[in-house]
Amino acid sequence: MPFKIDLHTHSFFSGDGVSSPEENIASAKAKGLHGFALTDHNTNDGVSYLLEKGLMREDGMPVDDFLIIPGVEVTTAEGHLLCIGASLPYLKGRPAREVCDLTHERGGLAIPPHPYDLFRAGIRFSILETLPIDALEVFNAATTLRRYNQYAFKYAKLRGLPMTAASDAHHHAAIGTAYTILDTEDFSLRGILAQILKSNELNQEYLTPKDSVRKTWNNWMRLRRHKTLPTKPTSD
Repeated sequence: MPFKIDLHTHSFFSGDGVSSPEENIASAKAKGLHGFALTDHNTNDGVSYLLEKGLMREDGMPVDDFLIIPGVEVTTAEGHLLCIGASLPYLKGRPAREVCDLTHERGGLAIPPHPYDLFRAGIRFSILETLPIDALEVFNAATTLRRYNQYAFKYAKLRGLPMTAASDAHHHAAIGTAYTILDTEDFSLRGILAQILKSNELNQEYLTPKDSVRKTWNNWMRLRRHKTLPTKPTSD
């Protein structure tokens, strides 16, 4: 049976996300998705929250016919890396190879998102060549320039990598703009992870102009919140 899964989404547990996990779930269900991967930036807090609320299960089975895949988007030393299907410690700034290895040790998959998009910390080609990645995000609905998706697609074909598509939603309205269609009889975390490694159909649509502006605004506000103003020197 084909399952529509958005493999790259964010909640307000990301510094630049604005929607609650519950809002993301409601929006995804309304659009006919069967699940999504929650991949907040450098934190598993959203996953812990959903487990506490009973909206996820520790055994990787769906809740009310809806599956949320645990994940995190790690800001590695060389760029962003989606680590899905595994619970990880705080790894921001660690080498991408180390993050891949730890993800695999814990039973997850390492998938570089928006590669080539250097405006959004995509991992460069020279580094991709050295990484033991499991698949490649070849369609990101929020990519800065559409040709970056084309570059990723060509690279995945050359290397023989499985391909994924995702919304990279930071607001619930953008969930499911793009997604991966995974055809499996095992609708569980284990079954979905296994199917990602095979050939899958991709639904490819870009964010609307409204969603793109909203995402840019959220990024700008995040940077402002993290900016430290200089302290005015005091005279003796």
